[in-house]
Amino acid sequence: MAEKKTRVLIVGSRGRLAGSLLKYWSKSHEVTGLARPALDVSDLNSLPRILGDLEFDVLVNGTGLTNVDRCESAREEAHIVNALAPGVLAKCASQQGARLIHFSTDYVFDGKKREAYSEEDTPAPLGFYGTTKLEGEQRVLEQDARHMVVRVSWVFGPTKPSFADSLIERAMREDRVQAIEDKFSCPTSAEDTARWLEFFFESSVEGGLYHACNSGQCSWREYGEKALEFASEAGLTLRTNQVAPISLADMKQFIAPRPVFSMLSTRKLAATTGMTPRNWQEALREYIFKKYAPISSPT
Repeated sequence: MAEKKTRVLIVGSRGRLAGSLLKYWSKSHEVTGLARPALDVSDLNSLPRILGDLEFDVLVNGTGLTNVDRCESAREEAHIVNALAPGVLAKCASQQGARLIHFSTDYVFDGKKREAYSEEDTPAPLGFYGTTKLEGEQRVLEQDARHMVVRVSWVFGPTKPSFADSLIERAMREDRVQAIEDKFSCPTSAEDTARWLEFFFESSVEGGLYHACNSGQCSWREYGEKALEFASEAGLTLRTNQVAPISLADMKQFIAPRPVFSMLSTRKLAATTGMTPRNWQEALREYIFKKYAPISSPT
């Protein structure tokens, strides 16, 4: 890893993942964050002008319309933000000789496979969210070999509440909580992702498509039960530490189809960086203790 400070520009810097990257990388690099209203990626005409006035070595796209159900109804917005904007950002980065790191999703797969998906597996999105994210991937990768597409899943991090945080908050107030028991993937620590991706600040490292998540797999219910277990260990008083099962089919409010199994293989990431992602349970426990133990400690 080069010791020089890398100039990093993060767009969409208020997001869960992007905000965590900004916080982590700012310790060692020159990091700038942009978010609405300073920069709106849906305004495609303004992006080249705004980015052209800034200097950066690495451009990070932390934006995206990630509400999968909304993507089914707000199709024009989803296509602009998830598909067209990444292509414009990739071109802007190329014009500055910079690398773009763009984030995508496990939802580009249909979930019919029963082992971890690799970067070589053929995508087959079930809904419009996955369809637009896949087009965004293609637009980025065809622009410049330096650019990166990083697929992640179930991200948790310190800058914005995630599923784990929401479930813990509910368990502090309610006697019964539930989560889906028949949908499987792997949680991703935003802080671990920051450590992995810092390796790619070195311009000589190959770009391309990478999967980035912690190791292991679980259902939403298993994820939730571990979150409550760790929260209890951290000293929080919960009204329940059990997570009742519910099936994906029972979620009648869902509009978009979801892949049932979308575990991502990180062999390529580990081989490139020399960093093997740790188990999701270890990363989740560290996150929960760091966030909640100080709250539960007596003053």
